[in-house]
This record gives sequence, C-alpha cells and structure tokens, in this order.
Amino acid sequence: MINFLAVDTSAGYLTVAACKGKTKVVKHLPDCAMNHSVVLMDEIDKALDEAGLSPAECDFFAAVTGPGSFTGIRIGLSCIKGYAVALGGRAVGVTTFDMLSYNVNSGCDYLIALDAAHGNYYVCGYDKNGVCNLNPCCLSIGEVTALGKPVYGVEQLPFACYTALAPDKCLVPAVLKAAESSNSALTALYVKKSQAEEERLKRLKGV
Repeated sequence: MINFLAVDTSAGYLTVAACKGKTKVVKHLPDCAMNHSVVLMDEIDKALDEAGLSPAECDFFAAVTGPGSFTGIRIGLSCIKGYAVALGGRAVGVTTFDMLSYNVNSGCDYLIALDAAHGNYYVCGYDKNGVCNLNPCCLSIGEVTALGKPVYGVEQLPFACYTALAPDKCLVPAVLKAAESSNSALTALYVKKSQAEEERLKRLKGV
C-alpha cells in the first residue's frame, strides 16, 4: 500500500492529490493564478481529510517541478520540501513535461508544449515509447510547427495537431511513475530566465 501527497502549482491551476492505498482524492482548482500561496494549504488539508491520510503516514511527498509559473513552482516545492524535511520523508519531483508524457499514448514521436508567453513555448520531445528525444527548450510557434509532430499540453494552443490533457487526471499516474525512478529529484526546472531576471540583464547591459 502506497501513501503519498502530491501538488501541482506550476500553472494557472492548482491540483492536490492525497492517496492512501486504493483511496485517491484529487482536488483541482482550474483558475488559481496568483493565488496558490493563499489556497494551497487549505486544499491539502481537505484532500488529506477526505483520504483519511495524515502526513506522517505518507511514504513520500511529491511536486511538479516545472517549467511554468516561476512563483507557483517555488510555492509547491517549498511546501513539499517542508513536509519531507519535517517528517523525514522522501521528496519526489516530476517535470510538467513528464507529467503529461506519462499520460500520452502515441504511435509516433510527439511534443509536449506549454505557453511561455510572448508567442513562445516551453517544449520537450518524446519518442513513441515516451523516451525524451528533444531536451527542454523554448521555441517560437513557427519553430514548434516546423518540427511537424503532434503536440500535447494542458490548455488550448494554436497548433494544428494538438491535444489538451486534463492536468488533474495526469498527476497521480505520473507521480507513481516518478516515484519508481531514481531520477526524480525535487529540483525546479527553469527552461529560461524569469521576466524579472531578463529585465535586470537588459538594464545591466544598457539595452
């Protein structure tokens, strides 16, 4: 029997999953932008209560590590690291790319794409077996289209061959898969610098 708590604060939504053996409780707020820090702990308490699970019973604690919202990612990782350190539990990380890829059944190579704003997209490529064959990068819409592969994501994106997945349905299977891997460190994945960091560099360069 596996017990765990997992959170996804990497985007405009919020997902919390509490699993106690065969009991699975998933809380999902589709519109939580800029509000993760306010509602996260309440949603965790609700999920744990409904699952009949206490933090001390968890075999591990997990969070989605990005890419996505810089602030949101930090909130989720800080929360899960706090539980892991306080209770001496294992901390598991799963990237947004892998979270979605674990839930894709494709007979060909495909891409996972996430909106990076300003006409750009965070992209990672996988073969038909789910093995990464294009490392995380930031591409324009034209560059993504030129790759000529099916695209998967979590929101409506302007690609011809595109499928939007439900992040609340993807979290638990992906976390269970990540927990089996030795390559599941709880470390934020930042594909590019934040806007604040980019603006700072421009000022330093006098641009």
